[in-house]
Amino acid sequence: VQLQASGGGLVQTGGSLRLSCLASGITFDDYAIGWFRQAPGKEREAVSCISGSDGSAYYEGSAKGRFSISSDNAKNTVYLQMNSLEPEDTAVYYCAAVQMYGSSWWRSTARGLCGGFDYWGQGTQVTVSS
Repeated sequence: VQLQASGGGLVQTGGSLRLSCLASGITFDDYAIGWFRQAPGKEREAVSCISGSDGSAYYEGSAKGRFSISSDNAKNTVYLQMNSLEPEDTAVYYCAAVQMYGSSWWRSTARGLCGGFDYWGQGTQVTVSS
């Protein structure tokens, strides 16, 4: 499994960015893809995740209402559209994957959480200036 995140950059407060995660080595419909972030000195936190089979999407924390996750199964790619960015969104953003069947994905999403991810890509830096 290989995950390649891209699209990060420097943006001003209130701006937008779209991150992309290209997944390879998987049957996309069998996997969920998630976005996580880690700011300096803080723990990694979930941002959003999506099922590759039916497109069910989940959002955590401050991502709700500002970020939108989508997938293009033909391209094995998941996007994270981030709007109304704030300095607090500054972090390294990682995409991750989990094979849904037999994992804790179902228990997590039943509680509205993104969990069970065990394949990780490299991060992409997002910096929001004030």
